[in-house]
Amino acid sequence: MQPDTIVLVHGFWVTPRAWENWIAHYENKGFRVIAPPYPGFEVEVEALNADPAPIETVTVPAIVSALEKIITELDRPPVIMGHSAGGAFTQILLDHGFGAAGVAINSAPTEGVAVVPLSQVRSTFPVLKNPANRHRAVGFDYGHWRYAFTNAFPEDQARTAYERYHIPAPGGIVWGSALANVRPGHTDTYVDYRNAGRAPLLFCSGEHDHLMPPRVQQSNAKHYKADGTTTEVTVFPGRSHLMPAQDGWQEIADHALDWALAHSRYSSSGSLSLGENP
Repeated sequence: MQPDTIVLVHGFWVTPRAWENWIAHYENKGFRVIAPPYPGFEVEVEALNADPAPIETVTVPAIVSALEKIITELDRPPVIMGHSAGGAFTQILLDHGFGAAGVAINSAPTEGVAVVPLSQVRSTFPVLKNPANRHRAVGFDYGHWRYAFTNAFPEDQARTAYERYHIPAPGGIVWGSALANVRPGHTDTYVDYRNAGRAPLLFCSGEHDHLMPPRVQQSNAKHYKADGTTTEVTVFPGRSHLMPAQDGWQEIADHALDWALAHSRYSSSGSLSLGENP
């Protein structure tokens, strides 16, 4: 039995609003679409910009737990798609046994991916330049947004996207990701790369993404070592980090869904226990 639900997981510096085109697109194809906000983000972009307190306190375990609760309540495993940090959360969910298939779009890396291109350093500099930002919600000015998220957009569309989608990001999580490979022990973004029960995973990468360049996606994919699992990478030419809102987004949305349905895992009886490896 094929998945009938798609769960869309947003990343940092945006909310589920960034998925608005994909939600309508997939609903028109007959799917149930769930695009949950992070805990505390259940208000509009404008409200979070006016009062970013919920952003300051959110944690990765709280985000993953909230997503797992939503997926557990479904009657069959969904396709899980995540953008940016949502791509890392998608990988964690798959490692925990959730999902019929996963798609990580311009994904943030999970633990152990040490590739840090200079464009990524420049993109995250507004957060990492000050250790005190670990306790703050840190936004981008338009110039940093343009560089990190919409560098391949026309100027008018980049400006519109900033005004419509941008919110601050949790500095503590961004700092935690930056330090993940120097701290002892597992971090919040740990996954078991040798988990043979993980659902199939596709990385979709934008050629011109500055925040999470193709090198990051390709390195992340190569970490997966388990025999019998499927991990693939597709690079889309001419695309920025904010691919879900860039002109031509339909190509990525359709490719992601077609791949997920073609590779989805399900038993011959049409049932698969949510949150359990088959």
